[in-house]
Amino acid sequence: MKSQLIGFLVNFWISFSLALYFHSGEREEKCIIEDVPSDTLVIGNYKVQRWDIHKQDFLESAPGLGMIVTVTAPSAEVLLSKLYGPQGTFSFTSYLSGEHVICLQSNSTRFVAFAGSKLRIHLDIRVGEHFLDESVVQAKDKVDEVNFRLEHLIEEIHHVSKEQNYEREREEKFRKTSEETNSNILWWAIVQTLILISIGIWQMKSLRDFFISKKLV
Repeated sequence: MKSQLIGFLVNFWISFSLALYFHSGEREEKCIIEDVPSDTLVIGNYKVQRWDIHKQDFLESAPGLGMIVTVTAPSAEVLLSKLYGPQGTFSFTSYLSGEHVICLQSNSTRFVAFAGSKLRIHLDIRVGEHFLDESVVQAKDKVDEVNFRLEHLIEEIHHVSKEQNYEREREEKFRKTSEETNSNILWWAIVQTLILISIGIWQMKSLRDFFISKKLV
């Protein structure tokens, strides 16, 4: 029981889930950005429904409706581009750390039966989640079950360590950027000061030469 509780708490802590919904028009592409570390599994579940904007109510589903899911890596490489149905699950594994762009677009215009009808897309993104198949666990004896759950917990701990390393890398990058910015600001202030001093000296010399030429001094 204790090991199950620990596993649940670890799963709750490290499994990042982003659930949202948004409206989409006729063949309109909607994109979100997920910042994930390298070698991380990302799973997305979506469901598309027709939505009447005026009545604020769901309508019957449109026949033949499909969604094109496209995932682009930080290097601009397309990791996934596939046509799914009105409800589905997609997944990909990142090989680079950084911002991954996930886009969804309808492949049909037949759902626009009348004005005011749009698509409501419910999207659930899970990052770094490792599923524990309870049917497999129940089929094992007690010793194998403990070993299986322990291996699963070790995988989750490795993922936590990877997330922490990625956060440290981002923090280090942000710190270097901040230091470079502060250094540039300091040098710019020094340059401005030197320019002002030079202009002041030049103005004083010009005034002195003017007064001498006019024999005022």
